[in-house]
Amino acid sequence: MYMQQYKLWLLVGRKLSLRTSLLAMHFKCRGGFYPRTDDNVERYDVPDNKVEWTDTYPDYSPTQYTAQHILAGPVYADPLIGAPGFKPLWNEVDGKVNRCSHEGEYSVINGIPRNMHGRTGVCGRGALGRWGPNHAADPIVTRWKMNLGQKVLHEETKQPVLQFVCIKRRDNGQWAIPGGMVDPGEKVSVTLQREFLEEALNSLDMTSKQKEKAEGDLKDLFNGGEEVYKGYVDDPRNTDNAWMETVAYNFHENESGGLLYQISLQAGDDAQAVKWQDISSQLDLYASHRDFIKKVADKHDAHW
Repeated sequence: MYMQQYKLWLLVGRKLSLRTSLLAMHFKCRGGFYPRTDDNVERYDVPDNKVEWTDTYPDYSPTQYTAQHILAGPVYADPLIGAPGFKPLWNEVDGKVNRCSHEGEYSVINGIPRNMHGRTGVCGRGALGRWGPNHAADPIVTRWKMNLGQKVLHEETKQPVLQFVCIKRRDNGQWAIPGGMVDPGEKVSVTLQREFLEEALNSLDMTSKQKEKAEGDLKDLFNGGEEVYKGYVDDPRNTDNAWMETVAYNFHENESGGLLYQISLQAGDDAQAVKWQDISSQLDLYASHRDFIKKVADKHDAHW
């Protein structure tokens, strides 16, 4: 009898832990108004106990929304479901477009992908170009905070303070990791370096010779990165049918006189500002970026 109760307790505990985990990665894409739009698109209410698709919610009536700039058909965007010639291969690499999820197979209902993390209160694509997973890559470039050649220790925790390259997004003014979308057929390793160059060093305004030198300087650093996260992102643009996923890598400079202590940061492309940001638990960052930064701080046994 005791063993049966113990097994039931374990099962309930695992389910609660899973639900808590899902909610933690599915918070910013629920409630309020959909971002980056002047259309005042309000999300249908999704309480915590109605997020998962297995939760009964007969009254659920999500707002249908796809932004006008997506409907205008930019090169990177999918056509409408049912458009002539559009026959996507869900859960596969479709030509050069990766329609696989990092988290496994997602459901396709009536020909439309369904967000595996649950309801968001909005259906359609919102401001995202792809149905289903939209793949990004986030380079977390770090160095130790130094003073006179010594690591700076936090006065309370006595742990060394880590810094990362942080950009201020042009679209919403939030601070974030300088990442971006993986182009069709592009290797993630290429995306990581390209996005860092564009957003943190303003490579788009460099001459070809300057860009070549910057790429050469960063080559060793970007060859030595370590993956810290791969999967779903709690992005405010997510909908029931389109969502962000990313691969986050940490590129760390351990020597006080190394490249990252000499490099000159300059905001470019989608960034309106860039800086070296001290890492701590007080950070307020875009989407799931704070979670990624905490993983990096833990990895280096740094102050948080």
